[in-house]
Amino acid sequence: MTQTTGTRWRVEQRPWDDAAGSELRARQRDEINASYGGRDTEPGPPPSEEDVALFLVAFDPADGEAVGCGALRWIDAATAEVKRMYVAPRARGGGAAVAVLRALEAKAMEHGRSALRLETGTEQRAAQRFYEREGFRRIPPFGHYRDSPLSICFERVLS
Repeated sequence: MTQTTGTRWRVEQRPWDDAAGSELRARQRDEINASYGGRDTEPGPPPSEEDVALFLVAFDPADGEAVGCGALRWIDAATAEVKRMYVAPRARGGGAAVAVLRALEAKAMEHGRSALRLETGTEQRAAQRFYEREGFRRIPPFGHYRDSPLSICFERVLS
């Protein structure tokens, strides 16, 4: 599945073990761990092929390089959780994150979900600002994040 989003980025659904997506997820974990002094701070089980409903990768059509990714995990019949949202530094500020997020929203709605939730960390201020700009509102921690002092959670009702 290829989805264009009205931007320069090409967003495609890929298998969880896709090489480009795996590399992007590894880079994301490295950045997050560095933000927290090298500690792995992820509460609960990390996303996996078994529990991720779908995984998207954004490519720059100019050179074919994978520049971003994001996944959905079903929470319940009405809600999906955004997981592994990441954009490589070279593509930040150019709309790749918005392209991935819009594609995730569209896929969630295709699957009958009416809300997206997500967790980000206290040290990921750029991510917090991004989600607020994109219409997410802060909510109390949910699920595995309830007891995590490093978690900040957001939700957006889809239209």
